Amino acid sequence: MSYCTAIETMQSEAKKALHQNYHDNHYGFPIHDDNELFGRLLLEINQAGLSWETILKKEASFRKAYSNFNIKKVAAYTEEDRERLLADAGIIRNKLKVNAAIENAKTILVLQKEFGSFGKWLEHHHPKTKEEWVKLFKKTFRFTGGEIVNEFLMSIGYLRGAHAENCPVHKLILQHKPMWAMPQPD
Repeated sequence: MSYCTAIETMQSEAKKALHQNYHDNHYGFPIHDDNELFGRLLLEINQAGLSWETILKKEASFRKAYSNFNIKKVAAYTEEDRERLLADAGIIRNKLKVNAAIENAKTILVLQKEFGSFGKWLEHHHPKTKEEWVKLFKKTFRFTGGEIVNEFLMSIGYLRGAHAENCPVHKLILQHKPMWAMPQPD
């Protein structure tokens, strides 16, 4: 069942509204801001083993706890910041995920120096199959398994499949030129 169809079957109006906002305004749309790309990766990592609904409910808390996803600030976090995050009930208090966020921010700073931005690093490696992306992410970042990489790339318009083709949002996303829809070099 696609995310598009799943929302229609939700019973609770509050639950439906939460998912509908993400579906209609965020999921599958290209992101060009490095801090927002980092934020999406951080959220996808934290979703591992949990429902996406849990993450959507905590998104504002994640944004606040992780300095509005500012890569430079998160990369400079100290041991005190790690302890603060692990004590913050508004986010997922998992040591591996907290450490991954900080270390991945440091990695993105290195990629920014080499490629100009995290977004340009992604563009540099496009196109790849899902399996190739997973291998690259596992080599580059922490806590990035197959499902995390797949959802991250789908959610930012690098992999096809965020929406059913008959979904009105699918057509809207095409207007934003997601990477999966761009002509491939020969």
